[in-house]
Amino acid sequence: MTTLTFVTGNIKKLEEVIAILGKKFPYKVINEKIDLPEFQGDPDNISEAKCKEAARIVKGPVLVEDTCLCFNALGGLPGPYIKWFLDKLEPEGLHKLLHGFEDKSAYAMCTFAYSSGHHEEPVKLFIGKTHGMIVEPRGSREFGWDPCFQPDGYNLTFAEMSKNEKNSISHRGKALEALKKYFMVTFDQNES
Repeated sequence: MTTLTFVTGNIKKLEEVIAILGKKFPYKVINEKIDLPEFQGDPDNISEAKCKEAARIVKGPVLVEDTCLCFNALGGLPGPYIKWFLDKLEPEGLHKLLHGFEDKSAYAMCTFAYSSGHHEEPVKLFIGKTHGMIVEPRGSREFGWDPCFQPDGYNLTFAEMSKNEKNSISHRGKALEALKKYFMVTFDQNES
């Protein structure tokens, strides 16, 4: 079985990825913690640059993930810089950022970037979005900004949902479904 290295040191994220990809995924997903540079730019460029650097280090098939939390009132910020905003402000501070705005809408976006490890092949991007709103934090604190993001059509934040429910509607789940579909089709074509 071919191994695919998911570049992350976050075990919770690895568990979520493996759960969403499921048992029929044709590759063994392992993780490796690599401190990649913090690239600047738009989400696609950041994901592509991270993936190329990870492939150079791993010297094989890699998967990297970049997550954005975009507040519509702030023109899409914090976007790809959410990690740093969360680190300094915590979920309560993220909620307070929108205090002076009527528009509390936001979207969570996840981009998975895949490289086969061959530098001549382009990086493939798989993107998922979930629209919702920023609310006063509720629920478990075990996963980043989940306590302050309430997806559209739900009365629960991501942090208040079961893992299965969250995975079925989340930005990460949507991006991974696109990735899984691509890999399953590619795998089936290679087997024929």
